[in-house]
Amino acid sequence: MRIVRFSAGEDPAYGVLEDNGRVVAEIVGDPIYQGVQFTGRRLPIDDVRLLAPVIPRSKVIGIGRNYADHAKEMGNDVPTSPLAFLIPNTSVIGPDDPVVIPSFTNEVHYEGELAVVIGRIGKDVPKARWREVVFGYTCANDVSARDLQRDDGQWARAKGMDTFTPLGPAIETDLDPAGLRLVTRRDGELVQDATTADLIFDVPTLIEYLSAAFTLLPGDVILTGTPAGVGPVDHGSRVEVEIEGIGTLANPFVRR
Repeated sequence: MRIVRFSAGEDPAYGVLEDNGRVVAEIVGDPIYQGVQFTGRRLPIDDVRLLAPVIPRSKVIGIGRNYADHAKEMGNDVPTSPLAFLIPNTSVIGPDDPVVIPSFTNEVHYEGELAVVIGRIGKDVPKARWREVVFGYTCANDVSARDLQRDDGQWARAKGMDTFTPLGPAIETDLDPAGLRLVTRRDGELVQDATTADLIFDVPTLIEYLSAAFTLLPGDVILTGTPAGVGPVDHGSRVEVEIEGIGTLANPFVRR
C-alpha cells in the first residue's frame, strides 16, 4: 500500500492512497507505530496537501557514490565499502515544497535517489533478515551544494541544510527495491535514467552495514545513492524524481 502524510487544512494526518491515487483514506495515528487502522474518512487527492511522508525522529543516513557511473562522473573511485554520512531531520521537506538555496552557495545539484524507510528497531541486522526492519520506500532528492562539499571537506552542511532533503510523495510498503527504474527530470528534461539494479551496495547490504554502526530506529531514512546525470539547479528550477512503483516527487528551487 502507498502511505501518505497530508493536511486538509487541519493538523497533519496519515492516509492510504486508493482508487489509483485519486482518494486518500485517512488512518489512525502514525502507521509505523500503530499499524493501519482506517478512520472511515475519505478525501479526494485534490482536496489535500501532501507532506513529507515521514519526518525522521532520529536520522537520515546518506550513501555516497553508490552507482559506479556517478562516482566516475564526479572523478572519484568506486568505494570498497558504503560511504555513509548523516543528515539532520530538519532538512526534510515534502512534495511541492520549495528547496531554498542560501546565499552562501553557488553550485547546487539535484540527486534523485531511492529512499528506504525503517519500520522497526534494528541493530546488527544480518542480510538474511533485512526485510524485518523495512517499512517501505519513497523517492528522495539528495540536494547537494558542491562548493560547500569541496570547501568543508565533509558533507554535513553541503547536504544537510534546511529544505535540502525532499521526500515523497508516498511510502510504498510492498515493493522489491531491486531493479526499479529511477528517472529525474529538470524543468521537464530527462537528466537521470537508471535502475536500482546498478547499486554497488544493495539495500540488504546497506542495512547490514549501517546497523552494525548505528541502531536503526523506526522512521529513520536511508538514502541509497544517486546515478549519473546530476547537474545544477538555481532559482526557478523544478526537479522531478520518479521511481517505478512509488510515484513522482517534484520540488521547485528558490533563492532566499
